[in-house]
Amino acid sequence: MRYTLILFLSLLLYGCSGNDEQPIAADTGEQQIYEEAQRYLRGSNYDLAVRSLQLLESRYPFGKYAEQAQLELIYAHYSAYEHEAAVEAAERFIRLHPQHPNVDYAYYMKGLAAYTANEDIFARFVPTDQTLRDTSHASEAFAEFAQLVSRFADSPYAADARARMIALRNLLARHEINVANYYFRRGAYMAAANRGRYVVENFQRTPAVADGLAVMAQGYILLGLDDLAQDAIDTLALNYPEHPSLDKNGEFVSVYTLDGLQRSWINRATFGLFDPPQPPQFDNRPRL
Repeated sequence: MRYTLILFLSLLLYGCSGNDEQPIAADTGEQQIYEEAQRYLRGSNYDLAVRSLQLLESRYPFGKYAEQAQLELIYAHYSAYEHEAAVEAAERFIRLHPQHPNVDYAYYMKGLAAYTANEDIFARFVPTDQTLRDTSHASEAFAEFAQLVSRFADSPYAADARARMIALRNLLARHEINVANYYFRRGAYMAAANRGRYVVENFQRTPAVADGLAVMAQGYILLGLDDLAQDAIDTLALNYPEHPSLDKNGEFVSVYTLDGLQRSWINRATFGLFDPPQPPQFDNRPRL
């Protein structure tokens, strides 16, 4: 079903990509080129909008529409899913016009382009878990939004930037839990416990903190560090008593406990050949 949808969308986009637009004549005036770019933007024809705006700037670099065209070029690249080009256009505008009254928009779009850098046009139709993907762009976006909020606290884009920063912190924290789960599967228990501790220490007030404590508890159990494990369990029980890793008595529940590996009777009867315990995995996000 997924591949059928992607094929359908690809054919649809290919069919829409053709156009009968004629190239802009060499003697076309500045205002006419700008109006053409606006028409393309209104019609969501972002490829032609990019070309028109670039042409406008190259022909009239000091014209009355030059700075506005540079701003709109950022948006056109972003809307065309050309995220790197949008970041470059935003950086260029900031470098050329650091005191421009709308430079906060360039900072915002720079962050937004980084925020969505891992997305493509199919992402809205085929959702993916972003916490399982490379988060370098998320870190970059967080830094850009933080710069916007710091420099332009009263910007009309600041509120949205703050909201996105919260979402990005949650994403980055959950990514660390996913990495810890990977380490559990590989038997790298200290590395897993360290990832859990990193979440607890650096991502307070994110939903992943509870899983971070559970990761620490499980990792320390597997390493035989019972005192550290019990500390993590006590903290988890005190702050997140409803966490699925705890039973009604606040005891840690896992295939591994403080008493050792919990094996099924089938596993014990077959001397470990069948029904082996699965590596612990922690992902207690609410299921939609």
